[in-house]
Amino acid sequence: MKKRFFVVLMVLMMGFSLFAAGCGQNAPEAPKQQASGDEQADKDQGQDKKALKAAMATDVGGVHDQSFNQSAWEGLQRAEKELGVEANYIESQQEADYGPNLETLYDAGNDLIWGVGYMMAGAIKEAAEKNPDQNYAIIDFAYGDESPENVVGVVFKAEQSSFLVGYIAGKMTKTGKIGFVGGKRGFIIDAFEYGFRAGVKYADKDAEVAIQYADSFTDAAKGKAIANQMYQNGADIVFHAAGGVGLGVIESAKENEKQVIGVDRDQNSLAPDHVITSAMKRVDNGMYNTVKAMAEDKLPVGETVVYGLAEGGVDIAPTSDKHVPAEILDEIATLKQEIIDGKITVPFNEETFNEFKAE
Repeated sequence: MKKRFFVVLMVLMMGFSLFAAGCGQNAPEAPKQQASGDEQADKDQGQDKKALKAAMATDVGGVHDQSFNQSAWEGLQRAEKELGVEANYIESQQEADYGPNLETLYDAGNDLIWGVGYMMAGAIKEAAEKNPDQNYAIIDFAYGDESPENVVGVVFKAEQSSFLVGYIAGKMTKTGKIGFVGGKRGFIIDAFEYGFRAGVKYADKDAEVAIQYADSFTDAAKGKAIANQMYQNGADIVFHAAGGVGLGVIESAKENEKQVIGVDRDQNSLAPDHVITSAMKRVDNGMYNTVKAMAEDKLPVGETVVYGLAEGGVDIAPTSDKHVPAEILDEIATLKQEIIDGKITVPFNEETFNEFKAE
């Protein structure tokens, strides 16, 4: 009897276990938490949102020229980091590359296409007229009344920073002889040359400035040869506004144990013991600010944006205090304010330079 009862009990227990297990396997999963209305909207918007794309075609100096083009690329990289913009570039090896490079950037679907440098003015205008729904921007050129409605011009008062480094050169020269090496003659480099010469004269009316152009923005060997000659003729400070040519000028200063003034970017790192200051043209700021305006739907197409000392577009290098005496930097601070206030009008070409000297 007991044995039969035990068998029945075991059967009942096994059946109950199988029933419980079956129920456990077939039990429905707990419902997933649904996103709230706002969360779902944010998710949908994130999926639909497309990152803006901005790209630049360099001038012939290339993106690693330690000068103009590199500063432009640094501005786009900052926009990529801070604004989430997708940034890119394409290098021009020769002037014939300008048009094809702009076409390549157009085909890539960029929202804003840059031409870096006034030498690209013709190619940018042609591309803009061919593609009226595409936004373009150009550094160092203003089309004035002929500006296409889909182009932003960004220009800089390079004469102002050149005046300041010219003043430093005039105050620091021991021989009274200073050099200027330009890339190619034109209204852009004119601003550097005449602003610099005015600054030198403002500091020391008896100082002499030797001037020579390389007719190139890439021939570093020629820049070095020109600077060698200037130093051998008694110059102790040389300022270059010549892109890649200037790398040769800086190399010459190192070999001759002389002083040199950089351009566009703070070039002290290229020769820490010899680059006493640099005439900075904040192309990076111009690039970044324009892309930021695009991101905010405020792109000033059809207009020209001008950057000077007042707008933070030009200045002397922050490393200037390594070599320039504090009392001279104090004078520079005063000159900056006088330029901003309009008390000093810095010349930017031969005509305005002659008027400056007359005054």
